[in-house]
Amino acid sequence: MAYRVINRFKDSMDNNRLYEVGEEYPKGDYKPTKERIKELSSVHKKYKKAFIEEIKEEKTGKTSSKK
Repeated sequence: MAYRVINRFKDSMDNNRLYEVGEEYPKGDYKPTKERIKELSSVHKKYKKAFIEEIKEEKTGKTSSKK
């Protein structure tokens, strides 16, 4: 699954890599645990915001037709 950064943060589990709003998470070879994904996608108690959201693929349902 792919995730998008919705609030800027520095990931302490990824060598303190800075993630900016709009970027994909994670970067490079880093593979976050399911628990880490849950932490970042839930509203943080201290900061009162989530940091990532799942990127949902839009299915258009369009079909091509030949004439």
